[in-house]
Amino acid sequence: MVKYIENVNAYITQMKIKQTYISLKSGINTSTLSRILNGSREVSISEMEKISSALGEKVEYFLNENFSVPEIPKAISNSIVFYAGEPSKEQEQFAMQLLELFENVDEVLSAKGRFMNVIGE
Repeated sequence: MVKYIENVNAYITQMKIKQTYISLKSGINTSTLSRILNGSREVSISEMEKISSALGEKVEYFLNENFSVPEIPKAISNSIVFYAGEPSKEQEQFAMQLLELFENVDEVLSAKGRFMNVIGE
C-alpha cells in the first residue's frame, strides 16, 4: 500500500490537486485523507477505490511499479486550476449547465444595471 500512497502523492503534487478536492469527490473526511496521504494511517481497499475514482483513475494505475505522472504542457499549466482526468459525459453536461446559468445571471445583472440607469437610481 506504500507504493499506492507514494504514487497518489506524486500525482496530486504534479497535477496541483488539493486534498480538499479529493475529500469532496471521494467522500473521505479531510483529516482522514490527510493521515492516509502522509502515511500515518493505513489505507483500505475501499478508500483506495474512492481516492482513485476521485482522481479519475483506477486503483491499478496508482499501484504500477513503473508509475510516472503525466506532464501538463507548460502553456496549459498556467491556465488551469486542477486536472483530474477527462470529464465524464455527466460532468460535461453539468459544466455546460453551469456556464449557461452564469451567462443568464450576467444577462439579468446587466439588465438590472440598465434599468436602474433608466429610472435614475
